[in-house]
Amino acid sequence: MQESENLEKIWKTDPRWKGIHRPYSAKQVLKLRGSLLIEHTLSKKGAERLWKRLQIDKPLSALGCLTGCQAVQAVQAGLEAIYCSGWQVAADANEQGMYPDQSLYAVNSVPQLVKKINQSLRRTDQIYWMKGKRDIDWYVPIIADCEAGFGGMLNAYELTSKLIEAGAACVHFEDQLSSAKKCGHMGGKVLVPTQDAIKNLIAARLAADVAGVPLVIIARTDALSANLLTSDIDPRDKKFIIPGKRTSEGFYPVKCGIDQAIDRALSYAPYADILWCETSTPDMDEAKKFAEAVKAKYPNKILAYNCSPSFNWKAHLTEEQMKKFREELFKMGYRYQFITLAGWHSLNYGMFKLSKDYLKDGMFAYSKLQNAEFDAEKDGYRATKHQQFVGTGYFDEIQSVITGGNASTCALTGSTEEQQFHQVSNGDK
Repeated sequence: MQESENLEKIWKTDPRWKGIHRPYSAKQVLKLRGSLLIEHTLSKKGAERLWKRLQIDKPLSALGCLTGCQAVQAVQAGLEAIYCSGWQVAADANEQGMYPDQSLYAVNSVPQLVKKINQSLRRTDQIYWMKGKRDIDWYVPIIADCEAGFGGMLNAYELTSKLIEAGAACVHFEDQLSSAKKCGHMGGKVLVPTQDAIKNLIAARLAADVAGVPLVIIARTDALSANLLTSDIDPRDKKFIIPGKRTSEGFYPVKCGIDQAIDRALSYAPYADILWCETSTPDMDEAKKFAEAVKAKYPNKILAYNCSPSFNWKAHLTEEQMKKFREELFKMGYRYQFITLAGWHSLNYGMFKLSKDYLKDGMFAYSKLQNAEFDAEKDGYRATKHQQFVGTGYFDEIQSVITGGNASTCALTGSTEEQQFHQVSNGDK
């Protein structure tokens, strides 16, 4: 009884939970927890760090990372969060192959990528710690894409639980029908009733509470461009339904647009820490209208914005507008801003360009890449020395400890990297 009373008190008095509605009791949470509370350190610390960072008066920027090494590079460069995109997982980070963003990959794929990213950050932290370096906190929060939940509320609960186990600090759910889920910038999107989307958010919060993690939850709406609805059961949705029409699948055509998006966001607000409206263009007027409508009713609600690679940025904004875009959005309340597919586009363009240059200029092309890496070392870039980057020195230290310092087979000693790269810096070679 005392434990449930303490938990209820925390929910009521801790500023972290201000404005968050839980339609269940602490007693119900503890009943589901079991006899042993497993400590999910990465998820818990990541969520706490993320929430604290979101209170600072400057935008939080993140890039979608496709691999663990990309995440390490992002943190090395100074980014304070990592985005784990379902689109990127579908395209190139699952065991089945390359898919479009239609929830065709296995449901455990995003948790596996989150775990892989955390393992890469952990290895890098171990390497730095061994060398006595404490200047970077490598365990940045990871924001993970739960798509439309891969099913109903129970699926949402289980997926959230798996992401907590993998070390995610934050999850987001969108209000599409999971069986017909599309990328937010595709056509044919089908919304679920507002009440069903809310149930998924409640399921995610319940999973986090059962796990004892202050997980950050983002509610995303695709109502700006989704023009179909599964059911007219929710009275909140009826004003957007086009009367007298049904599709061949039985869906209800709806009047999509900013009004529908705002209406849904306001309904989700009590159940989510952050609200995200998926947009079709980088339209500042549209962003302002959405933000003002949310802030009028929920002045402290944090907003998120997807700076999507699906937009043709140069066609919509001038160079000066793009340079100020992040800060202008922040003034409206969009504290978390991210480029979903940054890793995928960076990986593909970088390899394509190197391949073309290599065909043309042979090893000189690779040398140019290598010298660019040398030049970047002054800014903290470390991957030039690839053996050290992945932890060869760390495992040499393990071998040395085991053998009492008498190992003759340490890998870095006498290596090509040690002989040729130890004097190289800032483009000297």
